[in-house]
Amino acid sequence: MKIYAGNLSYDTSDEDLRAAFAQFGTVDSADVISDRSTGRSKGFGFVEMSDPAEAKAAIDGLNGKDLGGRSLNVNEARPRTDRPQRSFSRY
Repeated sequence: MKIYAGNLSYDTSDEDLRAAFAQFGTVDSADVISDRSTGRSKGFGFVEMSDPAEAKAAIDGLNGKDLGGRSLNVNEARPRTDRPQRSFSRY
């Protein structure tokens, strides 16, 4: 199950995110999303856990809890919707 973790501190690393979720079970992957141009965290990330019961326990256990001085927003990730390509015009 893919889990969304929002309201992350900009200092939160992939390993910090993995450690927080590992309290509830086996973490397959943990990725903090970064801005492509600056490399700075966007303040959210995704965690994958293969056991649905462990994933549900992590969502229930971490939603609203403090990590790095911020109150986490944790829920099951929604499928990504296709967004239209941005067009950049030069004026």
